[in-house]
Amino acid sequence: MTPTELRQSYGPALERAKLKSLRKLDRHCRAFIELSPFLCLGTQGDAGADVSPRGDSPGFVQVLDDQTIAIPDWPGNNRLDSLSNIASNPQVGLLFLVPGVDESLRINGTARLSVDPELLARWNVGGKQPRSVMVVTIGEAFLHCGKALIRSKLWQPDYKVERGSLPSYGSMLKDQIDVADSAEQIEASVAESYAKRLY
Repeated sequence: MTPTELRQSYGPALERAKLKSLRKLDRHCRAFIELSPFLCLGTQGDAGADVSPRGDSPGFVQVLDDQTIAIPDWPGNNRLDSLSNIASNPQVGLLFLVPGVDESLRINGTARLSVDPELLARWNVGGKQPRSVMVVTIGEAFLHCGKALIRSKLWQPDYKVERGSLPSYGSMLKDQIDVADSAEQIEASVAESYAKRLY
């Protein structure tokens, strides 16, 4: 389907949907970022597109000015998928969520990675600082309506899935990869990482 055929199939965008795209953060965008403990980060590199979760206490993403935000990179699995993509292609897309709020905040822009000591010092958890900081220059920011979250019932407590509905993370990994460790050993290692290496 071509872009023209796609537009003909869906019809025109609502006028307010076209007008809501901002080139810098306003007070509502800032408030949303300050309240958000979780975002999804979209990047694209030579191997293709990737989406990665980022989360911490509300306010972990800091607004540096009306067109710049900073996101700490805390310890993960060291695959460096997102960071490697940014090193080769700075284009990023961010989706911020606030628990209990059906609307979301979308930001598109360009990112660079920094290990500037003054910037790293903005985050300190038990004497630990992030390994690097992603500095995002905003090209576009806008609030996204709540239809997807309403349909998914994401915030409804009675829609929460019991953890036992899926095997443990260790069991699933054991089924997916060829390693000598047992599912129990993988699960114990993951649990230790959660307990001791969040930061």
